[in-house]
This record gives sequence, C-alpha cells and structure tokens, in this order.
Amino acid sequence: MNVLDGTGWSLQSLTSGPWIYAAVTTSILLDVFLPVLPSGILVVTAATAASAASASAAGALGTAGAAAVPYAPALLPLLLCAASASVLGDLAAYRLARRGGDSRLGRAVARSRRLSAAQERLGETLERGGGLLVVLARFAPAGRSVVSLGAGATGRRLRDFLPWSALAAAIWATYGVGLGWLGGRWLGATWLGACVPVLALFLAGSLAAYVIRRPAAAPAPAG
Repeated sequence: MNVLDGTGWSLQSLTSGPWIYAAVTTSILLDVFLPVLPSGILVVTAATAASAASASAAGALGTAGAAAVPYAPALLPLLLCAASASVLGDLAAYRLARRGGDSRLGRAVARSRRLSAAQERLGETLERGGGLLVVLARFAPAGRSVVSLGAGATGRRLRDFLPWSALAAAIWATYGVGLGWLGGRWLGATWLGACVPVLALFLAGSLAAYVIRRPAAAPAPAG
C-alpha cells in the first residue's frame, strides 16, 4: 500500500523528482553544523523509494511495460551524493574550525568535559594512525560534528583526518542506502518499508555512541 490512509502522501510522491538529490546533498552538507537535520532519514527514505521503483520497473518490463512506473531516485547517484556531501561537509567544518580554533569554538570545547575528552581521544587515535573513532562517530548522534570541528580546532593534520572522513562517509552512505534498498525490496514503497530501515539506522547510531563513550581500557601494568 503506497498511500498513507488515503491521503495521497505516498513515499514515492514525496521523493519523486530530481530535486531529491539536491535535498539529500544539502541536508548532509549542513548537518555537520546542524545535527538536528534528518539527513540519514532522508537518505534511507529516498533509497527505499528507489529500490521499490526499480523492482516495479523490472516487473513492468515483463508485463505491460515500464511507462506506469513513477519517477524515483536511482540508487547509485543517491549513494554518490550522500558520500560526497558527507566528505565535503566534514572538510568545511574542519577548515572553519582550523581557522578559528582559538575562538568561541575552542573555548566551548575547553568548557565541556565530554567534548574535551572526545578531542583528546580523537587526537590519540589519529596520532596512532587509526581512525576507527572517525568512522564510528559518523553514525553517532552529533558525532560527526564533534570529530570534524574538533579535528580542525585542535590542529590535526588534514592528511590524517581526511582519508578516515572519506572512509566514514562511504560506509555511512552505503549502510543508509543499503538499508533503504532492503526495505524497498522486502516491504515496497510503503511507510513501513521506510520506518524499518530508519530504526536500523538509529540502532547503529546508538551502538556507535555507546562504543565511543565507553571508557578506554586501562593499560596493563608493566611486567
């Protein structure tokens, strides 16, 4: 059932048109500064509609033709938009914080015990050459903002941060689009088909937040 209670607000009607790519890109670019923007939900919802439409088109080709299948975003362009916008947003936040690291942002980080601890952990992780924290933070609520702004504010080298940002963007975008693809294949372009993947996205975010906040293990005593 594509229509919600007969109101005409179907999943495909809300994601139809090429404007969805611009909406996804803009939302992801800005949510590093405004984490309340539902960029992940938008990606999953658009991917759900795209998956269901591609399945409908494949079925229509075997019967009456694909002319009746409504417009929906394509999965690959959606994936590329999401990943590219994520990296560009991270880079913009990093550059902004790098130029103003000693300004209001730096003072805000210094006043927050949680942000200060996150920055310290980030620095240690990047210096060791590992960026798992950057990848995990991409899924955690506001984690992308903390990591991107913090990396710039604390003067971390771009060559240490950007590759991990790109990896995090690719994994996050693939996960979101993949969830939408599965939802659309299993449940069609319905609100249930979008809600189930969105819940899985929130579950991944909660798990990532738990892992990030978990205290680091104390070093083993020297023998």
